[in-house]
Amino acid sequence: MTTLPFKESERYTLGVELELQVLNSRDYNLTGAAADLLAVLERAPHPGDIKPEITEGMIEISTSIQNGYAGLLTELTGIRDAMVKQAERLNLGIAGGGAHPFQKWHDQRIFDAQRYKHIHDLYGYLAKQFTVFGQHIHIGCDSGDTAVRLLHLFSRYIPHFIALSASSPFFQGADTAFASSRLNNVSAFPLAGHMPLMEDWAEFTDYFEHMRELQVVESMKDFYWDIRPKPEFGTIEVRVCDTPLTIERAAALATYARALARFLLEESPLEPSADVYRVYGYNRFLACRFGLDAEIIDPYERRKRLLAEDIGYTLGRVARFAEDEEGATALLRFREVAAARRSDSVLLRERLAQSKSLSDVVRWAADQWMRG
Repeated sequence: MTTLPFKESERYTLGVELELQVLNSRDYNLTGAAADLLAVLERAPHPGDIKPEITEGMIEISTSIQNGYAGLLTELTGIRDAMVKQAERLNLGIAGGGAHPFQKWHDQRIFDAQRYKHIHDLYGYLAKQFTVFGQHIHIGCDSGDTAVRLLHLFSRYIPHFIALSASSPFFQGADTAFASSRLNNVSAFPLAGHMPLMEDWAEFTDYFEHMRELQVVESMKDFYWDIRPKPEFGTIEVRVCDTPLTIERAAALATYARALARFLLEESPLEPSADVYRVYGYNRFLACRFGLDAEIIDPYERRKRLLAEDIGYTLGRVARFAEDEEGATALLRFREVAAARRSDSVLLRERLAQSKSLSDVVRWAADQWMRG
């Protein structure tokens, strides 16, 4: 008997969460002003949800349930505009990007909430090093079995989402030589990585209950997997993306995830395979390190493929599954990004080459987020 209920959702509905940087307006370092910003936002009408994150220089926004690019972008725009208005009243900046280029982890303060204090007590300095910024994409599933199948099929394409969202080339004041350094911080947690290959929701429930009996986990939140089921929402949650520099790219990433889910479930071009997980960690590393310049291993064809070409080919196959014309256009623009290999990480490095200042890089990134 299933003891972990999965809430039935409409297939392919979308929800997005974005972790954002809260900045001072002097040198554009992180500043512990999340509580002040949240206090003024409580009195200001806005769509979606805005809440704290693990440290005080972070804030998270989340959308309501959406069905396509146009509605998602409209809501993200409304949230962004409300945040910007109140942030400017407090003389603050807001930026995307997967990692702040020069903040020091030991300067960060844990937000005053019970769960975050528990994480800090358990993981020590890793909790403060978790001051990195990601986009989470929720895709609706009509059953736990659908969620398990989609999660395993989706895992073959995780390098796509890492490379297309990569926006954390700098960390602790240094160029990391990675397109996405953020995921290195996530990987430090003991329950990071991927879900084991399982047949269905009943098998996952048995696994979850066993892990809980062993006292390894208390809830689904204790799994820091790249993709995890979210049974209380009736979704799978894709967690590998850096927060992009603009809301337009964030909406396009979610639209790609939705279109890919429809393609994988409705056309069934693949079956879940253990080979996906045999090459998973290596492909994940290559996508983080080299971004759109990576060469990954196709676990089904058992050969190497240029990631940018793999993305372009896949986008060409799934674009027709976008819900609206705006979404299809956004996916075709991603093909151009992949072909030109111009991720946000490339743009950030170009900005540093021009300005020679990481403060200016963050100021520019804040302008991209706040002004569009």
